[in-house]
Amino acid sequence: MFKLNGTVFMLSVLTLVGIPGLESVQAWIGIPFCAMYIVALFGNSLILVIIKSERSLHEPMYLFLAMLGATDIALSTCILPKMLGIFWFHLPKIHFDACLLQMWLIHAFQAIESGILLAMALDRYVAICHPLRHATIFTHQLLTQIGVGVTLRGALLAIPSIILIKCRLKYYWTTVVSHSYCEHMAIVKLAAEDTRINKIYGLFVAFSVLGFDIIFITVSYIQIFITVFSLPQKEARLKAFNTCIAHICVFLEFYLLAFFSFFTHRFGFHIPPYIHILLSNLYLLVPPLLNPIVYGVKTKQIRDRASKIFHSKNAS
Repeated sequence: MFKLNGTVFMLSVLTLVGIPGLESVQAWIGIPFCAMYIVALFGNSLILVIIKSERSLHEPMYLFLAMLGATDIALSTCILPKMLGIFWFHLPKIHFDACLLQMWLIHAFQAIESGILLAMALDRYVAICHPLRHATIFTHQLLTQIGVGVTLRGALLAIPSIILIKCRLKYYWTTVVSHSYCEHMAIVKLAAEDTRINKIYGLFVAFSVLGFDIIFITVSYIQIFITVFSLPQKEARLKAFNTCIAHICVFLEFYLLAFFSFFTHRFGFHIPPYIHILLSNLYLLVPPLLNPIVYGVKTKQIRDRASKIFHSKNAS
């Protein structure tokens, strides 16, 4: 790291503050965060095991759920170990390239999760609005293509952000990042150069991924509700609506937290930094925690299989 005229030239190591303003209580904050991480790992791993071992669950809805669980495990693992290192062991240093790698992984997995949620919404749309065509449309080949497509979309869209930081930004005001993980705007704000292109690309990715996905998810569920409420039998309406409740809960929790975190980081100048950082952390930790709980409670097949596993362990 070389200093030039008060700026920092060619960063080699960054310092992650954690949660600005709450440094004295970060060790205590780490306890619920660690508990959330453990529950998320256990819940998502359990769902993966159940879906893998139960052949009757090898259907599009459950295979998408398995993709979501794997993504949640990867996303939470990208941030929690380092975050707990800051909170508990006072290890705030991170190499610049490692920070960029963490940033790429976080944003790639966020985009992948959004793509999977869109695929789940389209699956429910076809299953409810066009049930006779569902099996012919959502084949295993299509599921593979969707999985590869959303993965490539997330990975490729996040790469230019890294390149723009690495190649364009050479001078920085400080090496201290007021965040608990390497977030795109938190790094860009350190630069002592023109960052308009970086900010514009960040906005483009956010609206092209989250904006695109949420529009199609909303349209899909509008069509689903129109179809459900037009069913003649009350039992059929309740059954169809019940299959969508878990998905709707997951969509709301993911996108509400995502957009709140996104807009407060760019436009929430009057919001205290610790509130924004806490919400950013919760945005990455709450969905992996709640997704297996929501689907476990609302999905009868997964709930029954999980109860069998625990009852057999208790019996033995």
